Amino acid sequence: MLEETRQMIYGKQVKIASLLIYQDVLKQEAWEAYVKLLHSLANHITDGHENNSRRLSYLFAYGQWFRAIAATGYSWRDYVILQILASTNPFSQQSQTTDVNHLPAPLVAAAKSDLKILEGLSLWSGGKLVDLIEAQGDRPLDGQSREISQLSPAKQSLITKFQSNDDWAQLLPDLANYYQQFGTGIFADYTAFRWRNGHIEGVAHPDLVRLSDLVGYESQRQALYKNTEAFLSGYRALHTLLYGSRGTGKSSLIKSLMYAYRDRGLCLIEVAKNDLKDLPTIADILRQSSQKFIVFVDDLSFEAENDDYKALKVILEGNLSAQPQNLLIYATSNRRHLLREYFSDRPSLKDLSDRQEVNPWDTVQEKLSLSDRFGLTLTFLQADQDIYLKIVHHLAKRAGIDLPADDLNFRALQWATRHNGQSGRTAQQFIDYLQADLQINNLSNFPPNN
Repeated sequence: MLEETRQMIYGKQVKIASLLIYQDVLKQEAWEAYVKLLHSLANHITDGHENNSRRLSYLFAYGQWFRAIAATGYSWRDYVILQILASTNPFSQQSQTTDVNHLPAPLVAAAKSDLKILEGLSLWSGGKLVDLIEAQGDRPLDGQSREISQLSPAKQSLITKFQSNDDWAQLLPDLANYYQQFGTGIFADYTAFRWRNGHIEGVAHPDLVRLSDLVGYESQRQALYKNTEAFLSGYRALHTLLYGSRGTGKSSLIKSLMYAYRDRGLCLIEVAKNDLKDLPTIADILRQSSQKFIVFVDDLSFEAENDDYKALKVILEGNLSAQPQNLLIYATSNRRHLLREYFSDRPSLKDLSDRQEVNPWDTVQEKLSLSDRFGLTLTFLQADQDIYLKIVHHLAKRAGIDLPADDLNFRALQWATRHNGQSGRTAQQFIDYLQADLQINNLSNFPPNN
């Protein structure tokens, strides 16, 4: 019996060592703990004698694996599937740009072989390992699983196929199609990103704004969504500048695209205006992915001495490198002319000196031309009273606030007068305050009795 168990464990170790394409999954903490656990069990069983040191070794190894897989929140089988979906390897990378039927035959064969291996290993989860350890006189806890409902519908659908199939090699076309639509690595795990300290990082909890949450500026909304739809459909789309009064929902409109198109491979990557010099590097990274990316630059403007705008101009109009077809820039600004201009910048015939530019108007035109390089410009004027009150009533209904219309209007207008004027942002701030105020007033013992 011990020999049979030892050979069973050895067979799993050989399978792990035989992975050709999906070796990167072994670098994850839970996989490393799994490999160490098999090694510790094999050593204990091979010894064949009661050995407290080796017994402690495999129990400790099981604890490390249990802790690692519990931290993921998934069962071992679901975790293995998710690792396959996120794996960055020659097969997943080439599948993004090449139909699976045209991939090299050895690459496809290696991928199928690895999928069969991983399917077998996924069945050797907590229950199997517990049975082996229990045979040695110990009874650890089995692992628990959580629902996959928080994942994207596309990911849920593919995971369900893997869960119900005992030959994962048959799912190779579905897997290749997933890579082609949703990418691999970090791009398979997130839909929102930010550029920070020279690399792309995922945003675990993005601000998912629904289009139904936005009120007013219908023509601007329609234009931006139509442009984005063209982009996702493979047509030429335009870099877009959204400019106008503060608090009018420019940033929220862009963020609403994440929710609207999350199942069509659209990703947003936020780039701070101080990092715009890195745009060519970012473009080269994104060019290699099959997904569509909108680079989101919020509150865009430049001081006269800042030349980061030159990198932005390169992306907007291109250089020797062709512009990536999977990248658009959507920027918001409170300024129509993105570079600050002073009257002193304008040419004058007075006080000419050798230090003045020969063609100063060229410099002025260069500064004014940046905003012109956005193919689509959407203007957001300050909300009038009707739009402001319409937004207030919409937000109040969503928040469950039931006040007479006249009372709500009076309070909203008072708030706008005393605070930041009539805008969507002011309306949201007012509703947040009003909701808390009404709830606190309904509490008993308020104010507290001393």
